[in-house]
Amino acid sequence: MIQRIFGSLTSKEFVRKFSSVVSAKESQQLQEIALKENCILVDENDRSIGLSSKRDCHRVDPDGNVRLHRAFSVFLFNSEGHMLLQKRSEHKITYPSRYTNACCSHPLHDIDIEKVELNAIGIRKAAQRRLNYELGIPMSQVRPEYFHYLTRIHYADRGDGVWGEHEIDYILFLQKDVDLNPNPNEVSELLYIKRDDIDRAVLQVPLTPWFNLILKHRLKMWWDNLHQLEKFEDLKNIQRFN
Repeated sequence: MIQRIFGSLTSKEFVRKFSSVVSAKESQQLQEIALKENCILVDENDRSIGLSSKRDCHRVDPDGNVRLHRAFSVFLFNSEGHMLLQKRSEHKITYPSRYTNACCSHPLHDIDIEKVELNAIGIRKAAQRRLNYELGIPMSQVRPEYFHYLTRIHYADRGDGVWGEHEIDYILFLQKDVDLNPNPNEVSELLYIKRDDIDRAVLQVPLTPWFNLILKHRLKMWWDNLHQLEKFEDLKNIQRFN
């Protein structure tokens, strides 16, 4: 088992690093393609109000605002209850080389099924698509019905002042042993971490803003109750973390 230092923690858990085989030119081309995809714009009550490219949804305006759009965050646990973390690739335009939960992305306006709001079907399908694309998890292992939809959060972050985030973020939990074959343009490292180690692990490493907020406000409570998550569902209210 590989050992490495993760913050102040020496982890003997499953750790895999991935050397990128993507050239700078190829990475830029892939990122440019992704930036042309259209996200779903929403108001503060998560009502769909239109569409905008990923580029425009993440660009910080001169007044410091970022356009509010719909997103999701997947928290993936194995059968032992250990949580999967990823380190975002250095090629990412937003928050490169930061640690975060298993997968964070957006349903696309361009894909009809991902606009379906009933039972968060669109979000679930988008999560399935992105887990396959980012982490190489077979689609059959992350079927939409496997996700436990807990709640939504609203947060904003100006990032580096050029690229930021402003999202209504759907929180999805999944406990399942899966096969991993990550995309080096998206992910540079994966590791499973124990519940008791999370506080020490994140002391000295950069985190994405959404993961940092969720960790501070709700994550450990949810993690302690993987066996009874239905008790913590709040599908009506949007948690405001700003």
